[in-house]
Amino acid sequence: MLVVSDEVQAALARRRPVVALESTIIAHGLPRPRNLRVALELEEAVREEGTVPATIAVLDGRPHVGLDKEQLERVAGEDGIRKLGHRDLPLAAATGASGATTVSATALLAARAGLRVFATGGLGGVHREWTATQDESADLGLLARTRITVVCAGVKSILDVAATLQRLETLGVAVAGYRTERFPGFYLADSGHPVDWTLRTPAEVAGVMRAQDALAGPESALVVANPVPEEQQLDPALHTRVLDEALRECDARGVTGQAVTPFLLDHLVRHTEGASLEANLAAVRGNVRLAARIAAAWARG
Repeated sequence: MLVVSDEVQAALARRRPVVALESTIIAHGLPRPRNLRVALELEEAVREEGTVPATIAVLDGRPHVGLDKEQLERVAGEDGIRKLGHRDLPLAAATGASGATTVSATALLAARAGLRVFATGGLGGVHREWTATQDESADLGLLARTRITVVCAGVKSILDVAATLQRLETLGVAVAGYRTERFPGFYLADSGHPVDWTLRTPAEVAGVMRAQDALAGPESALVVANPVPEEQQLDPALHTRVLDEALRECDARGVTGQAVTPFLLDHLVRHTEGASLEANLAAVRGNVRLAARIAAAWARG
């Protein structure tokens, strides 16, 4: 059922580096037609590092690892493209649905195809007011049982970052800052929380990946938290003010459950005049290039 592109199959057979890319940012994270331009730009950035990109999506019920240009155009431009977490994959497969993959679905399908490195923007995590809602992203549980290295800019700043870090520790998911001792905050270079470990080169990250295998411990992920450059981050004062406004409006309107995250992110985009979106893209670009370099170091053995 899993369709791996010829290019990705050839790269894996020759032990060439491959980087998995999610498709939710294409279908649901950016306006048309910019979303397609960004999708092509991110794939090209991977190629510039001497690595093969593998954007992942489900088309007509079949999970694809590696998309051609026509398939990328479908994800970017077709109406009715669903947003699929890993729990949705059997339903999409059985009903012939098409969908963009979130972090959890992308990580699962990438690992099934034999990929080891995955680049994204920010992870999901524990939501604010967790004690009342018990709302937690499926990303966390999936990463606790999937051996993959995820390069990200931390977790989305609309979440409870401290609780998310605690949850990752409880689940046994390793977290390291890349050239930083502070956990990044998605739009922000520093979430206000420290990390216990810092890695400084792609070769060091690859060394941790090899140690994971040698120790034969639980099949959990390695999270490499790569901060957005400070000069490209969202202004911290603006971020705090607009997020506080968004949280109050969310509460006033009674927005709950899965609707909370898209509501808050949309509010941030509109009330920062697009600056939050530009910070998001800056983070993704940096993560994609770093992931490509880590994949290359991993492939060298």
